Amino acid sequence: MARTTTIRALRPDDAAAVVRIDRERSARSRTEFYAKRFQALAADPRAFVAVAAEQAGLVVGFAFARVLDGEFGGVAPAGALDAIGVTEEQGREGVATSLLSGLEAALAARGVRELRTQVEWTEHGTAAFFAASGFRLAPRVVLERSLERPPSDESSFEPLPVRSLTEDDLPAIARLDRKVTGRDRGRYLARKAGEVLRESAIRVSLVAEVEGQLAGFLMARVDFGEFGRTEPTAVLDTIGVDPDHGRRGVGGALLEQLLLNLGSLRVERVITEVEWNHLPLLGFLGRTGFGHAQRLAFDKTLA
Repeated sequence: MARTTTIRALRPDDAAAVVRIDRERSARSRTEFYAKRFQALAADPRAFVAVAAEQAGLVVGFAFARVLDGEFGGVAPAGALDAIGVTEEQGREGVATSLLSGLEAALAARGVRELRTQVEWTEHGTAAFFAASGFRLAPRVVLERSLERPPSDESSFEPLPVRSLTEDDLPAIARLDRKVTGRDRGRYLARKAGEVLRESAIRVSLVAEVEGQLAGFLMARVDFGEFGRTEPTAVLDTIGVDPDHGRRGVGGALLEQLLLNLGSLRVERVITEVEWNHLPLLGFLGRTGFGHAQRLAFDKTLA
């Protein structure tokens, strides 16, 4: 007899069930990752959508999506499904499909029209599930860089002052970003800066200065479990350089300082996504040690 599954918003008191389900599936406890995710959900509910699957009053599955609004060069709000889990017993009852449908409905209600995710290319079962759920290969490449690789040729310029981003930098960052992109992303940048300032122990967002003026910025974060990863990984969301200082090594200085900071946090890799036809950014990242990650990017258009 099929059991009735109810999809509802995830609540703070679901945290223990989420950790238990994830441990059952991954054979590793990621309590810290989910504790931070619940904290972030409470601090800024606009930035996340999270749902639970419930049967007979028990949580049997969950899904988290981050709401993107400018990360990886995006121009419209998108959801990023970065954590989903179902108990072993309910794995063949369509609970994951119900979770995904509930998550998509919640995102669509917020005006989000695209859902993204990533999958290791060897995770054939997961990739097949997303394919059957209407996802397709995205026009983006997932790149990564190990912290163990040698310095890049971008480091050959005269060292530039690079420091942690502060709230006072936001107006200058917004002006620079508007100059580079031609769009006003002030709200997105303010939200990203807010994440950095709240996560005071993980200061990995930076600004570079030339002759006392802001010449570039970089926004990154450290996640311990996003997209199913079990090792600490930094995610490079945004990097911008003032075109007037395009040949001063600003981007390389920002990235070099990021790698130094991440080394002290015992982070092993930096990962990012880039549109396949963004040739200048692909070229820069290639010169600074990034290469193809063993991951596939998927996306789905929401009704």
